[in-house]
Amino acid sequence: MSPDEARELLARAERLFGEDEVRAAVGRVAAEVTADLADAFPIVLAVMGGAVVFAGELLPRLAFPLEFGAIEVTRYANTTSGREIAWRLAPRDDVRGRTVLVVDDILDEGVTLAAVRERLLAQGAARVAIAVFADKALGRAKPVAADFVGLSVPDRYVFGFGMDAYGLWRNLPAVYALP
Repeated sequence: MSPDEARELLARAERLFGEDEVRAAVGRVAAEVTADLADAFPIVLAVMGGAVVFAGELLPRLAFPLEFGAIEVTRYANTTSGREIAWRLAPRDDVRGRTVLVVDDILDEGVTLAAVRERLLAQGAARVAIAVFADKALGRAKPVAADFVGLSVPDRYVFGFGMDAYGLWRNLPAVYALP
């Protein structure tokens, strides 16, 4: 996609949540995570690349000791429909007996996050909590639920604030939906 095509995609998109709403959602999630995990000395694992923006905004608001790492697992590979799970960066930290907070951009169908949770529990994590910036309202059950949710988004393809459209626009401070 060319830069002009990318700009056209954004021009046709509908803005769902503005920058102020996004910041408020991150602040609320930070308060909820702090209330639940401040005494747990968790390992926080950001799911790259979507979680980079959310994690970057969330971590400075968590005023308690934690360890940080990253994993990379995807089903989308710059497309708009999920495929098979691909692990690009597996969990490297020793999670045995620890509380792990997985931070991701969006809980869509839940297949990817369910696989992440399963793998961490199989590696011996005592607890796996999940924080997502957005939870897509699909109207049906998902194989995993998030413990902490920033925003509920409609069943549309959304992008911005870490979420991408065709690999683009993760850098937007607001959330948009494709037409």
